[in-house]
Amino acid sequence: MFFTPIAYDEPLFRPPAEARSAIVQATLGCSWNQCAFCEMYTSKKFRVRSIEDVKSDISNIAKYYKGTKKIFLADGNAFVLSTKKLVPILDEINKKFGKIQRVSSYALPKDILSKSEQELKELKDLGLKLLYIGIETGDEELLKLIHKGETFNSTVDGITKAHKIGIDTSIMIINGLGGKVYSEQHALKSAEIINKVNPKFLSTLTLSLPYGLEHFQNRFEGYYQQQTIVELFKELRLFIKNLEVENVIYRSNHVSNNIPLQGTLSKDKDVLLMLLEKAINNTDPGIFPSQSDIL
Repeated sequence: MFFTPIAYDEPLFRPPAEARSAIVQATLGCSWNQCAFCEMYTSKKFRVRSIEDVKSDISNIAKYYKGTKKIFLADGNAFVLSTKKLVPILDEINKKFGKIQRVSSYALPKDILSKSEQELKELKDLGLKLLYIGIETGDEELLKLIHKGETFNSTVDGITKAHKIGIDTSIMIINGLGGKVYSEQHALKSAEIINKVNPKFLSTLTLSLPYGLEHFQNRFEGYYQQQTIVELFKELRLFIKNLEVENVIYRSNHVSNNIPLQGTLSKDKDVLLMLLEKAINNTDPGIFPSQSDIL
């Protein structure tokens, strides 16, 4: 059995890049928790943990994970906490862990917009240097159909505000989110929004249906028609083809993805497109080329 020095309120999620990070649950669940595609926190009611409980966890984790350089604040969007509540948590992390590389958290664009530039600078100076933001799509129509609670402009404004202060972002787009009907507009508008914000990190996940297709169709406020793997590849190809960014570290190696991709955009754009082209034209849908095959 895997040992942890504290008892987490499960389920517990973290980004793949935080696999070696110490995880501190500052909040439980997700403050929004209405997205049609997301089942991560449907078993939880959102609440803010007491500072006493959070400090106790930090102290216990620090005793066992000495030398840890990265801390991830859970759950769904711990950055929803006010600066007044985040500062004591960050102070305690710095006190117990010493010099750390960064603190990170999931966030919604509205969580960023609710804070002043001075507040964001204070949080950054205390070590909160990376925000994971699942924008899912840049398409305004699709954002409404999935109940995202954000718009194209609110997303751009929130991310831009974080970047202005020097807080990096890791952005997630969901391949297949709109199905066949919305595929083209999803790909094109998602590329457009990424071009506007030019994040440090970008990842694409593939829509997962843990409760089945019908369950998602009932939550999706439109006509959702599931895509084939090849159609998903074509949508992803269209998205990457229209990206015009610089020095963005791209990963598509989540467990949900049908093909692993990674590189730096725009440097590796042609390689990524070539790999997708090979996958699309492969006669055996069960076998797709690895990135090493074409490098």
